[in-house]
Amino acid sequence: MGDFYTEQLIKKKTDGKDIAIKILLIVLTVISFFIAFLLPLLILVPILFIVADVFLFRRMDVEYEYIYINGDLDIDKVMHKERRKHMLSVNVKDVEMLAPEGAFQLQSYKAGKIYDYSSGIPSAPNRYVLVFTRSGETFKVLFEPNSDLVEGFFLMAPRKVVRK
Repeated sequence: MGDFYTEQLIKKKTDGKDIAIKILLIVLTVISFFIAFLLPLLILVPILFIVADVFLFRRMDVEYEYIYINGDLDIDKVMHKERRKHMLSVNVKDVEMLAPEGAFQLQSYKAGKIYDYSSGIPSAPNRYVLVFTRSGETFKVLFEPNSDLVEGFFLMAPRKVVRK
């Protein structure tokens, strides 16, 4: 039997919080230029703000990569297509349920810490909730798998998967 492998990349939508942070950074940078004109000793302050702006703007450009291999799901956060940070690994053995967001089967899993690794668009058509337990704690992962990824979970644990 061959290996089941699929990967998917989801771009996170820029939300209101990100826009507010960007506007604040730009305003602070502009203000620092005016302060540097008034007090020439503070000429380094605008340069530091520009460096901070570039660093933080790149950090807000986020994509999530889902990699599913034979029952193991890895989720990585990719920032500005340059830097990768591993966010989560879960095995299908630890999974309690994989169901579309809002499915009635998820009602029994009200408690638990929620991780959002989705695009941030609430009306996205393929938002799923993955419920798993680790060390006696229940966790919920909100993400947007494609049909291949859902099918991979279904092949390994058909009773734990609710498909659309």
